[in-house]
Formats: sequence, C-alpha cells, structure tokens
Amino acid sequence: MSSAEPGRFFCTAGRGLEPFLAREVRARLGATEVDCVTGKVFFRAAAGPGELRKLRSGERLFLLLKKHSPLPVSRNKGKMLHEIKSLVIEEPEYWLDIISLWRKLSGHEGKTDDFSQENTLALKRKSEEETNTASKRQKTGQVRAIVSKECQVEAGERCVAPERVRGQEYWIESKTSSEFPSKGSGENPTADEKLSFSFRVSCRCSGAIAKILTSQEIGRAIGVALVKQCGWRADLRDPDIEIFVHLNDIHSVVGIPLFRLPLANREYIRTAGLRSTVAWAMASLAEISAGALVLDPMCGLGTILLEAAKEWPEACYWGADISDSQLEGADGNIRTAGLMDKIELLKASVKALPLPSESFDSVISDIPFGKKFKITNDAQLLPDILQEMERVLRVGGTVVLLLSQDLRKRMDGLTKCAGSDSPEAAADGDSEAAPAKSRSVDGNSSSLARGVGESFLSSRHFGSLVPDGVYAVSLGKMDAFIHKYRKVSAAGKWELSGTVLKET
Repeated sequence: MSSAEPGRFFCTAGRGLEPFLAREVRARLGATEVDCVTGKVFFRAAAGPGELRKLRSGERLFLLLKKHSPLPVSRNKGKMLHEIKSLVIEEPEYWLDIISLWRKLSGHEGKTDDFSQENTLALKRKSEEETNTASKRQKTGQVRAIVSKECQVEAGERCVAPERVRGQEYWIESKTSSEFPSKGSGENPTADEKLSFSFRVSCRCSGAIAKILTSQEIGRAIGVALVKQCGWRADLRDPDIEIFVHLNDIHSVVGIPLFRLPLANREYIRTAGLRSTVAWAMASLAEISAGALVLDPMCGLGTILLEAAKEWPEACYWGADISDSQLEGADGNIRTAGLMDKIELLKASVKALPLPSESFDSVISDIPFGKKFKITNDAQLLPDILQEMERVLRVGGTVVLLLSQDLRKRMDGLTKCAGSDSPEAAADGDSEAAPAKSRSVDGNSSSLARGVGESFLSSRHFGSLVPDGVYAVSLGKMDAFIHKYRKVSAAGKWELSGTVLKET
C-alpha cells in the first residue's frame, strides 16, 4: 500500500488500553484521524501487513468498511433488519475492491495456498452478470416469444426451448432460491465458481438494539442477503473471509479482520502469563532507552521482560523470582523467543535482591494478586518489596507496577505526605492545591484512573518514589491499576502512615 492510498482501520483493545494503542498507531504507523472509543481505536494509515502486524497494544485488527451513527431503534423487527442489511449489502463491484484491498493488507496476495484466482474472477463475473440481468431476461423472453410463435404455426410439433437458454434461465431464477447454498449445488460450473468464495458473519450488538434483535438474528439476515447478492457460500467453521458487525448505542461498525489470529497472540511466548498487551503497556511507561538496565524482581513467566526486550532490544534485562517452576517457564519462553543473550534470570526473593544499590534504570513488575500466585499475609511484605525496588533503582529511574484494586487501596497505608520532607514538594508549593488527575500515555490529564483518591495522586509518595501516573486497565474478570513512580532522590528512611497494610 502506497503512502498515497491510506486505508481505514480499527483495532480492538482491552479496556483502559485504548490510549496506549492510540499513541502506538501514531508513533509506529504515522496514523491520522485517530479516534478512541471504549474498546476500539479507529485510524487511517498507509501501512503494509508487516507494519500492521507490529502493533503490540491491540487485540484484533480490522479493515474498516463502514462506521455510522447508531441505527434508529423501533419495535418493527423487519424494518430494523432492513436498515442493518443496508449497512453491509453493496453492489458486487464494491466487494471486489474490498476483497482485493483486504488480500493485499493481510498478506494473501500472490499466495497459491489461499484464495484461487477463480474466486476473485467469480465476483467480477457476478458483477458483470448483475449488470446484464435485465438484457438477459429480455433475450430469454424474446426466445420464448419466437418459440411460442413457431409452436402456434406448427401446432402438431412439440415445443421445446433451446437447452442453452434453459440453462441460463435456471441460474438466473435459482440463484436466490436458497438461503445458504452449499458448494457444488447446481449443475452449472459457473454457478459452482460463484459459490466457491466462503464467508462468515460475526455480529455483536449491545444497548438498545440488543433489546429488539439478537446477534444471531442479525448475523443470519446479513448472511442470507450476502448469499443472494454476491453468490457466496456460508461457512461457519473455516471461511475464506469473516465480516464483523458491531452495533451499539455509540456507533454501527462493519469490518473485516486482517489476520486470522489476534495481534495479542505472540508466537514467541510458549507459556502465557500476564496478558501480553498489558505487559507491553507497562514496559512502554518505563522509558527504556539504549543501554538501560531493566529489572523485573517478580518476573513469573517473564512476559513483561519478553515484551520489553522485543520492543527495546538495545537494553539489558534481568528477571528474579523465588519460584523454581516460574523460572523454568520463563527460561522456556526466553529460549522460544531467542532472547537468551538479552535476559538474565536469577532465583532470589524480592525482599532481599542480591543486586547492587542504584544499579537499574527501570523496575517493572506485576505484583501477584491472582488465584495461583499472590503475596502472603505478611504485614511487612509490601513495604519490603517497595523499599528493595527503591534501593536498586537509580535516581531519576522509573518504577512501573501492576496492582489489583485491593492492593492499590491497601498501599495507601504505606504513603506519607509529600509536603513533610519531599524535595519535589518543596520545589513546587502549588502541587498540593492542584487537582489530582492521572496522566494519560500522551502526558495529558486523564480520567483513566477512576476511583483513585486525589490525595494519593497529588500528595503521597513512597520514600523517594513520587507518583507519575495511574492507569486503570482491565484483566478480563477483574480490574487492575498500572502505577508509575519516579525516584527523585537517594533512598531514605521509610515511614508508615495510617493503618499498616495487611494482606488477606
């Protein structure tokens, strides 16, 4: 795709990761017309399949076909289905252009194991025959009239229309007779070619429209219309192409997935741990530069280290964990990714790291809070973890942590007022009076961290670690918070204010 022909796309994202994805498409693809909504980012970019596959904070990438305002809702199902079908149904020439573009962007062009040339030509022939349908029927009628006249002249002879004409008439009349015709139906080989292109409709609807119609009803109506309009064959298991329709109270969207597998499926991760998109987002906040030393002191299966090393290969990475099984899994992932020379592993407790003080530029960690692995009930564990992270971090370095909502609330007990002895607070006397807002990935104020107390963001810190942003993200069944801190001075004495943290 040339720079003169930018395509329109949208990419799905986990809740809270939309700003990260918006920044990424701008930086990586030079995207324009970037628009964020819940769960999606729309954009325009002149990019090929190789560039598009490099997106790391998105889930599934689509070629955008239609984006309209929400459909009007009425109690008349038939009327609503007609409105929905009008979103998708177009002349065959439209689909011919769309599929040609989709093949280029998805990397199918020129491959012998994908769609055959006949599939594309079938759509073209379909388009031409649609255009000439009226003239064909007129010719058929003329033949019938001639035959009828001859029969009247020679009443004693049997009247039979020419077989060729009957064959044409059969296809014209029968092409819309079946809702979902199977491949090979009919004796005419041209008909078989037309039906050889398979498709599937994936529909999601929510909001007001979901109270009237189900996704199944909408998907079936669109599928039937496409079979009739384009002569395609429905295949729910292994289609050549998938058509995605999402209808809600915000917009009506139609798109085609560019790749069969989601972008979030990393081929270099053998054993999955933390969601790769969240791990990449955390690493992107750590300000990793060439030659930097990066530590994950509770690395688990090493997902954060893998995402960081793939994106910023000029840095050096260290991972520590107390669990042999986790380290074994991390080692397998590192070998699969071919990053043995980039990532070092060591068995160590996060409370007592065998590493020099002020030796790392960034510390990134997912504090365990899941069902399989989580911090213990030791009341002093979190203070020890944070103090050790602070100790090994250089002044000016960053700490990026992933915390559950419960851990975030409990960590408030470890904070102290920055106005008491913080050098940063002394330098900025207005900091406490300023309204507290979390920063977005673009550096602007954001409401991403809903539920985060103002005092926590504006006037609290851990020792020499000063808050530098909070980002609410979804981990599927639970919400979590990415906290970013910056070390502003040499590590000092720790204090506890309020209730001492106790893990339950």
